[in-house]
Amino acid sequence: MPSNSQTLPIVPPAIRLDKVELSLGSGAARVHILRGVSLTIDQGEAVGLIGPSGSGKSSLLMVLAGLEQANAGTVSVAGEELTRLDEDALARFRGRHVGIVFQAFHLIPTMTAIENVAVPLELAGRADAFERAAAELTSVGLGHRLDHYPSQLSGGEQQRVAVARALAPEPRILVADEPTGNLDEATGRQIMDLLFAAQTRRGATLVIVTHDAALARRCDRTVRLRSGHIEIDQPAASGVPA
Repeated sequence: MPSNSQTLPIVPPAIRLDKVELSLGSGAARVHILRGVSLTIDQGEAVGLIGPSGSGKSSLLMVLAGLEQANAGTVSVAGEELTRLDEDALARFRGRHVGIVFQAFHLIPTMTAIENVAVPLELAGRADAFERAAAELTSVGLGHRLDHYPSQLSGGEQQRVAVARALAPEPRILVADEPTGNLDEATGRQIMDLLFAAQTRRGATLVIVTHDAALARRCDRTVRLRSGHIEIDQPAASGVPA
């Protein structure tokens, strides 16, 4: 008899790394950063990357964001195998699919808030770049600061501009490297509230590098690195390892 049940489509992971190696330098100065890292992150998942300084967590973030190219292994993000792309293709990929928030805000000091947020949209050829930029700044509570320069903004406000810039192209992947590291506790919590709310609202995948155990517990999973290896990969609800 024919079955009335329907086979659900298989949803590919947002991020898949397989046996990734990353080394920097050459000769006697060559340093192995990542050693055979394999990791799968599902679409819409929030993952916290934790571990001691020098463990490779920020380098892993840079690899999956397409800012560093692995020496070996495969890196597939949003259906694209990054290890096959050259620098120009990687830049185009990031512009379409990846929003990045750093600890240092990396705003252009000679541009206003709205101009900073509009930059990636203009590079992508969006005719509505400034309209979208204004909407994103309003969504992070800075609708009244559109024409202010970074030097006229507090640290928390500058990070809000950076978050708006990351969100403006509507990326499928959001990555954040110690996004609260330069902020006080209360302001850092507000920034993370914005990121998690945006991730939930848009169904994006969120990957965060953090030393903050409370922040890591807000994620679906925590992945602990040590000496370039994944040491622990577990649901955040099971507790963040020390």
